[in-house]
Amino acid sequence: MNPRQPESLASLLNWRFCWRLGWMLRAALFCIILTTPALATSATASLLSPPDTSSPRATFDSFRRLTDQIAEQYAAYREAPSAQRQQTFLRAVEQGRKLMDLSNVPPAAQHEIATATIIWLWEIVARVDLPAAEAIPEASDYTSDGPLADQPPRWRLPDTGIVIARVEEGPRAGEFLFSPETVASARSYAELARGLPYRRSSRIENVRDLTATALGFSGWMLPPHLIERLPDWARRPIAGQVLWKWIILVVSLALTLVLLGLVLRWAHRRAWDARPGTLLRHLSAPLTLLLWMPLLRRFLDDQVQVTGLVTAWPDYLAELTRVLALIWLVLLVARWIPEALIAAPRRNTESADASLIRWVARVFALFTVLGLVFTAAQDLGIPVYGLVAGAGVGGLAIALAARPTLENFIGALNLFADRPIRVGDLCRFDERHGQGWNPVGTVEAIGLRSTKIRQFDRSLITIPNADLAERNIVNLSVCERFLLRQHLPLRYETSADQLRYLLATLRELLHAHPMTIHTEEYPIRARFLGFRDQALTLELRAYLRTTSYTEFLAIQEDIMLRVMQAIQQAGTGFALPAQTLYMARDSGLDADASAAAEQRVREWAAAHELPFPDMDEAQRKRITGTLDYPPEGSPEADRG
Repeated sequence: MNPRQPESLASLLNWRFCWRLGWMLRAALFCIILTTPALATSATASLLSPPDTSSPRATFDSFRRLTDQIAEQYAAYREAPSAQRQQTFLRAVEQGRKLMDLSNVPPAAQHEIATATIIWLWEIVARVDLPAAEAIPEASDYTSDGPLADQPPRWRLPDTGIVIARVEEGPRAGEFLFSPETVASARSYAELARGLPYRRSSRIENVRDLTATALGFSGWMLPPHLIERLPDWARRPIAGQVLWKWIILVVSLALTLVLLGLVLRWAHRRAWDARPGTLLRHLSAPLTLLLWMPLLRRFLDDQVQVTGLVTAWPDYLAELTRVLALIWLVLLVARWIPEALIAAPRRNTESADASLIRWVARVFALFTVLGLVFTAAQDLGIPVYGLVAGAGVGGLAIALAARPTLENFIGALNLFADRPIRVGDLCRFDERHGQGWNPVGTVEAIGLRSTKIRQFDRSLITIPNADLAERNIVNLSVCERFLLRQHLPLRYETSADQLRYLLATLRELLHAHPMTIHTEEYPIRARFLGFRDQALTLELRAYLRTTSYTEFLAIQEDIMLRVMQAIQQAGTGFALPAQTLYMARDSGLDADASAAAEQRVREWAAAHELPFPDMDEAQRKRITGTLDYPPEGSPEADRG
């Protein structure tokens, strides 16, 4: 036997089936892209007039006429499958949706559920005895003077669970439609009715063909004569759907995942930045889902005709994928727009705060995503708004648990509205549960929940926005001038004349200094405040000509050193707190060392080399790195 030939007829059929199935799937997915617009705009299929639903009799008669029309259209399609005839047949089936109360069916699945229900009801009606038309009530029978005025406006088909009831509220109020309970139970009723023989003839020999539990209805891309040639095992029903449809469904989903994986791999070859090309590249994945899933959904609904337990799966999957793709798009755009605005070369850095732009983008993305999630949940049949409205105690508990998050969010709104600080500002803030001020730091980020401040020691403080909004914040970056304010404690041995001399010297010093301001609005002050514990207290107060905190520290340093000299010249000194008296023989200060230090300072002054307020740049470069580290004698120094 030739090894390349199949060993049996069964293997030959399997091989031919796999080859044909693969060919059909490729051709179908390719053709649907080309033919979907034509199908949607076909003008040859005439629209059916809306059915009469004014009474149970009118609704039931409309249903029977509709099933006859469906049978005629299906028979014509079976004789010569084509896109036009299939579209005409599907439009006839779609009319059944107008006969049903779908209020309990999720919007995303109403089309497929209505299509399947009309076939299931048809199967039941074709196998049971029908009452005479006169036995079915009219709308007038339920009026105040009608024979059924004391009964609910509903009618049940004898010996069945099929009920036609009047809709009491909503856009279709007053119409008689197949009840929501009938729609929900139609499939189980049809399964029970299949044990009964057909009681009336139809152009369709077996309505069961349309429910896909036998051979399975398919679209014109998968014509019936081709499906009939499939092996018996491929036409075996599983969970209400034939096997070949399960195969196409699984292969289609796998193909979708492969396509998405390839697009993601291509999109992430470029690192994320603010260029438009990068955004478009990363948007390719969600855009692929938005374009591909409607095509796949149309292919599975119109061509494969998914039925059984997974009747509405393509609709649910398409709706879920659409929402996820839109959320993906929103998050990518919300991430890219702030970076693009901040990185714009012609944008004035003072016109918009980078943190504010990012914050607004995040808030917009958050609310957009929540809106999409709530809308999708409603379409998928999850009563989100009802759950939120009726949460009761659970909702109160959630609200209480979310209170800190909401407070921080409102705190962020207050920070951006009042703008006490911006990203990059140098600030300090008071302790809420202590005394004094926290170390000065630079604002790095203002987020939805917290603000990050980098201290001078490079440590990072994270403060909740609600907490920060209640603190006293000093923004040093926006100071138009800095205030020098110092309290000087002097020894009680200081005489009154010494105080007068010192105060006069300090006032001359503050007025003479070129970096102080003296106006009526900004006066200079050097005053004796009074007697404090263990000291006579003097106050110095002056505004300095600087807007830089670093320069302010340098000027303050210079003034304080001059103040020390003035105190020494006045013959007094600083008071030191003392509570314990130690008696010892003190050798005193080293007079030679003190004289040498003072002589060195005089030499610096004579040579104009005093390193105040800052060290000369040439000297800084000359001494940089001249010390030995690790110091001599340490293990690390010996190794070097």
